Amino acid sequence: MTELLASADDGRRITALDDGSGPTLLVVHPGGGDATAWDGVTRLLVDDFRVVRIRRRIYVSGADIVLPHSMAVEAADIVAVAKLLDSPVLLVGHSSGAVAALEAALLDRSAFAGLFLYEPPLPTRESVAGPNTGGAGARARAALDGGDPVEAMRIHLRDIVRMPAPVVDAVFADPDTRARLTAYAAAQIADTEAVDALGVGVDRFATLETPTTLIEGDLSPAHLRERLADLAAALPNARVVTLTGQGHGAHLAAPDALARAVRDTAAQVLQG
Repeated sequence: MTELLASADDGRRITALDDGSGPTLLVVHPGGGDATAWDGVTRLLVDDFRVVRIRRRIYVSGADIVLPHSMAVEAADIVAVAKLLDSPVLLVGHSSGAVAALEAALLDRSAFAGLFLYEPPLPTRESVAGPNTGGAGARARAALDGGDPVEAMRIHLRDIVRMPAPVVDAVFADPDTRARLTAYAAAQIADTEAVDALGVGVDRFATLETPTTLIEGDLSPAHLRERLADLAAALPNARVVTLTGQGHGAHLAAPDALARAVRDTAAQVLQG
């Protein structure tokens, strides 16, 4: 594995993990972690693909998070890394990383041969963390600013992601998982705020002709699947693939299934 270095529009140093060889996949990881979140999927792809995983600027160790964070900044970072890569490139995004990937595709429509997007939590009909969630975004921000990142992440998982409360309790009962989640609390809250700052609606995607595979889990929270369906209806060249028996975390629970879906999309948009 090597490391790529790109320079962002604002001069920030943007790095990416570079593994394998072959047709190029550029991966934008989900919130609540870093580029290593997709280690399991990457290991199943590197024999046949060059897998480049961008380190999203707010999730790198010791990140200086400038508020308000913006998806436009993330989109520009992705395009900056893409310019270092040989074409064609399949852009892969997961959760908020998929939102950033979509914005990158709008920013530079010629940069990517295709998109593979796993449950982007777009505010299609309603906000992600606004009044419809009981003001969960504001409550999470208040908890974080008040010095309680654990409560901020509880609110995020329970009221924004909408995981069942008993599942959230079980997650936080494990000390290692709790420590990992809270380490990224500041980034996660800023990330969610950036998604909602895009505004409600998906009309801006109606002219995005890039071939797009939209991935959902049949066990995922209903609102994520509804948002995905809204996006599929807006995009002119999209298909939906459902991972049976999976939720929002198939990169951890079933990396083989997710890798197969990536391979299938790559075969269509990169290899003919």
